[in-house]
Amino acid sequence: MDAAQHGDGSSGGRRHAPGQWSTVWVAPLEGEPFVVTESTDLLVEAPNWTDDGRLIVNGGGRLWSLPPTHGAGLSPIDIQGVARLNNDHVLAPNGDDVYVTSDDGHLYVAPLSGGPARRITADRPVRQYLHGVSPDGATLAFVEIPCDHDGRDPQGRLGLVPAAGGEVTHLDTGDGHLDGPEFTPDGEWIVFNSDAFTTEPGHAQLGRIRVDGTGLERLVESDTVDWFPHVSPDGRFASYVTFPPGTIGHPADVPVVVTVVSTDDWSTPIQTYSVFGGQGTLNVNSWSPDSDALAFVEYPTRE
Repeated sequence: MDAAQHGDGSSGGRRHAPGQWSTVWVAPLEGEPFVVTESTDLLVEAPNWTDDGRLIVNGGGRLWSLPPTHGAGLSPIDIQGVARLNNDHVLAPNGDDVYVTSDDGHLYVAPLSGGPARRITADRPVRQYLHGVSPDGATLAFVEIPCDHDGRDPQGRLGLVPAAGGEVTHLDTGDGHLDGPEFTPDGEWIVFNSDAFTTEPGHAQLGRIRVDGTGLERLVESDTVDWFPHVSPDGRFASYVTFPPGTIGHPADVPVVVTVVSTDDWSTPIQTYSVFGGQGTLNVNSWSPDSDALAFVEYPTRE
């Protein structure tokens, strides 16, 4: 998500700090992580992984495609008729389309190969930030932020909307900011991070809720601030990003840990990758289609 109070303003306008660059990594579950590409000019974020083996990232307000091989180059995707895109983009299960979030606060769908976009969400006094699509492609899960929050820290709530457009419904996950809602591969649950599980302000923890709004539960109890859970396509593994204790929101340019766990035991890491990043590192699901690897972005700096 890209609300200013949660780390960042518009990712479409993000730029590298002096001496900084973007590094896209692929990390096999068995094997050493390797660099796919490095960019000094374009700040890239949030990899998705297509069924045919490409990575999709955003940067400069648009989407880009690249193969997951060392030395890969970025190819622009020409999505038309939509304002600048941020890092909340999700691939459609049909393999042909991509759902995107615009800096105008609306959700859109467009051909993954490029072409005209169609707006999904209606005009309401809120901004929406996409994170999940149901396995059948019928429903989108997003964070909803009120446009007028009287100068207070806005509380994100979990919204659902038909992918074809229509009435928005909400699931009650308690008080506290919610973010990163994403369907599990079986379509039965939505995983997310939320401040509602503790009394410490901003202490995001991972949770899940059934798609019918029942069964709310906390998945991890930790001292770190945990964001953006992503379940692998086969349902066996999950990844998320941990921020240092006391972090508010999901800021850029801090030491974070990309964590991989079994969905049978969310508390015991299988793999960890310490990187300098945060915002943009792991905002959306970046698992490979075969569940054997994930991608993430680091933002190292020489200063």
